Amino acid sequence: MAAHRKPRQSSLGGNTARTAMTIALAGAATATGFEGTGHAEPQLSPAQVKAKVDKLYEEAEIATEKYNGAKEKADAAGRRLSSLQDEAARKQDRLNSARESLGAIAAAQYRSGGLDPALQLALSGDPDQYLEGAAFAERAGSRQSQAVGLVRKQLREIEQLRGAAHVELTSLKSRQAELKRTKQTITGKLDAARRLMSQLTDEQLTRLGGTGAAGYAGQHASRSAARDLGPMPSGSAAAPTSRAAAAVSYAYGKLGSPYVWGATGPDAFDCSGLSQAAYRAAGISLPRTTYAQINAGPRVSRSELLPGDLVFFYSGISHVGIYVGDGMMIHAPNPSAPVRVAPVDEMPFAGATRVA
Repeated sequence: MAAHRKPRQSSLGGNTARTAMTIALAGAATATGFEGTGHAEPQLSPAQVKAKVDKLYEEAEIATEKYNGAKEKADAAGRRLSSLQDEAARKQDRLNSARESLGAIAAAQYRSGGLDPALQLALSGDPDQYLEGAAFAERAGSRQSQAVGLVRKQLREIEQLRGAAHVELTSLKSRQAELKRTKQTITGKLDAARRLMSQLTDEQLTRLGGTGAAGYAGQHASRSAARDLGPMPSGSAAAPTSRAAAAVSYAYGKLGSPYVWGATGPDAFDCSGLSQAAYRAAGISLPRTTYAQINAGPRVSRSELLPGDLVFFYSGISHVGIYVGDGMMIHAPNPSAPVRVAPVDEMPFAGATRVA
């Protein structure tokens, strides 16, 4: 009988052994942290954190202005849709009335039996009276034909209104979807900024010009404290018009109000919401977005600035403030701080407009 041999165990040797040892060491390093620092996120300095946060706020503000523009268009589409629906409802009521009139005429004809006019003349005891009645019936028939034509016209108008309303509804739904996407972009960038800021201590934030980790959102700062967040201009040139002066006065009255993206007051603002509200209080209607506000009046150079002028920043015209003199402006910066006084040279200057 053939002998049954136990299979020989192969040993780990040469390249196979070295490969196994490398894998084991790599796993140990991953598990214990040994030589694993290469996989960790690099530690950012406070200045680098601030730079990243500032960039996130700038990107969020660009998205905010896009949101504001899309919301303005969505609101307009909603108003047009409502107007079309109201007009269609009014025309439907008139159509229903016209149909009821036609129904009454048809019922009367049915009850009269619809006798041939020659036979009615032959049977009439008073031919003269009959002939007068026949002429009236002919006129009534003409009016009936007009009523039918009116009903048909109203039906066509209602169908046209319903078609236009469908177009507006499609536009509205598209705008609403755009709003939802942009809102997600804004909240994502703001959340990322908050997470970065949470890595810094109050002392580091203070050195960087922040407001402290506990109050970095800026929405808990009191108005009296907010007035100290920037130097007030003194001895500056007067506003060129009473309306410009009124806008500046409104902006001063809102110092300390929190920044809330998409807000236009009266208790919270984003940057273009503040400028729009200030001039609304002065009796001037401004567009909603920075992109449109920069074209709301003649452009002025930086050296010609007067209180009330709108000053714009960044190459994308994504931020706006209200100039108040002495190189200073009032603006709603971002969620890191409330409405405050700040130097115009705080951000990259892009242009200025004189509204009033």
